[in-house]
Amino acid sequence: MSAVGRRLAELQLTLPPPLALPAGTALPFPWVRVLGTRAVFSGHGPTRADGTLAEPLGKLGRDLSVEQGYAAARLAGLAVLGSLQRALGDLDRIVCWTRVFGMVNSAAGFDRQPAVINGFTDLIIEVFGAERGAHARSAVGMAELPFAIPVEVEGEVELRAG
Repeated sequence: MSAVGRRLAELQLTLPPPLALPAGTALPFPWVRVLGTRAVFSGHGPTRADGTLAEPLGKLGRDLSVEQGYAAARLAGLAVLGSLQRALGDLDRIVCWTRVFGMVNSAAGFDRQPAVINGFTDLIIEVFGAERGAHARSAVGMAELPFAIPVEVEGEVELRAG
């Protein structure tokens, strides 16, 4: 078992399968695009262990608390890790996390986006450690996100050559 796989097991975390898209939905792009020593991952939302969208859905500051948003961002992180695992074959290929863009479905006046996206960042640092898991990051509010998901996260990782 890989070092990252062992760490996920220690934390009792399970990576979900690919997102089960709502009926009538097609995505004409890959979840992960590998380019040499970089892997760019498309926006992921919170996913349950069975691959379905996790609830609650809605806007932070109206329908969900910061704590619920934080939990949703952690679930989005597990979905990202699942996609990276499938694309790379081994999460130990990740040398470091470089850039993360966190989007929060925000009600008017909600300004705690960084506290919500900390759920993603904290998960990545727990799994990869402070040095490997550290990343540049933005956390912004959006008027709407697909399927009313509360958070969506995209970004990039640097890979070991080969």
